[in-house]
Amino acid sequence: MDSQFENISAVKEYYGKVLKTNEDLKTSACCTAETMPNYLKPIVAEIHDEVVSKFYGCGSPIPTVLEGKKVLDLGSGSGRDCYILSKLVGSQGHVIGVDMTEEQLAVAKRHVDYHTKKFGYSKSNVEFRQGYIEDLKEAGIADNSVDLVVSNCVLNLSPNKKRVFSEILRVLKPGGELYFSDVFASRRIPERLQKDPVLVGECLGGALYIEDFRRMLFDLGCPDYRIVSKTKLTLNNEEIEAKAGMIDFYSMTIRAFKVPLEDRCEDYGQVAYYQGTVPQFPHAFMLDDHHLFRTGMPVPVCSNTAAMLNQTRFAKHFKVIGDTSTHYGLFDCGPTPGTTATADANIGACC
Repeated sequence: MDSQFENISAVKEYYGKVLKTNEDLKTSACCTAETMPNYLKPIVAEIHDEVVSKFYGCGSPIPTVLEGKKVLDLGSGSGRDCYILSKLVGSQGHVIGVDMTEEQLAVAKRHVDYHTKKFGYSKSNVEFRQGYIEDLKEAGIADNSVDLVVSNCVLNLSPNKKRVFSEILRVLKPGGELYFSDVFASRRIPERLQKDPVLVGECLGGALYIEDFRRMLFDLGCPDYRIVSKTKLTLNNEEIEAKAGMIDFYSMTIRAFKVPLEDRCEDYGQVAYYQGTVPQFPHAFMLDDHHLFRTGMPVPVCSNTAAMLNQTRFAKHFKVIGDTSTHYGLFDCGPTPGTTATADANIGACC
């Protein structure tokens, strides 16, 4: 328990006092490794410079179809992603940022009025709360109360990750979604490196081995998650390379839904059609790294993918044909070799 408190203190010190801006980071781990979608760039251009300069993230965990939704950002830091979400949820939506670092919260809070006026709202739809992501009840987040949980390169910093993911599943509404970017490792991190304050602060020491992440979610009742994107990180620092260069680190964006799912992709003969109705994506919609739904084209899907489409906020944008009354065995899983779900890729199968 003491080592957990030591890690939390080290993280607070690193992000509250050591780092002044994202230019002070020693590696590429805690900075945006994933290209931001074009439709978000005009929103970022409206965000206050101080908020952007003190943002530390490793991806772009901002999904679509958020109008009127309630969103929770874990480890919200200077508030950049919260303010992007503020614009996307609209005046009828609500965004809550939770962070433990006073200095970061101070930056986020002092620009609430600025963004309220910038986005043309009569009152703010964003609030920031100090708290620990391992105990969201203490931060006032009720059971089954939010539509979406996001996080940007923060969950790796927690000394009790299973508690964090348990809390996420508690606060999500049925049909809600976890959509986050974080650093993952190709192997388990040696204990000495898990305690290295610089490696922890750079989002490397606490990186989860991807198979341990899979097992943890399964134990918590979430047997199927989807990888949206994956980028190998470069360390670009001789000292850190000497310590951890034997490990491959990846920035990954992952989504998981709070819907009943099976632990394997099962075939019930279901077919999904994307109706082209998400404004930012009239021609195709990407669910994950091997599910690209082109508008109007039939795509065979497993029962898990069908549930992710027709039991969530995406239901009005998809037409799923078939039910689970007749079972045909395992679904032919995995993307077509050599392809991923991009605009030019073949549509793959399930994970």
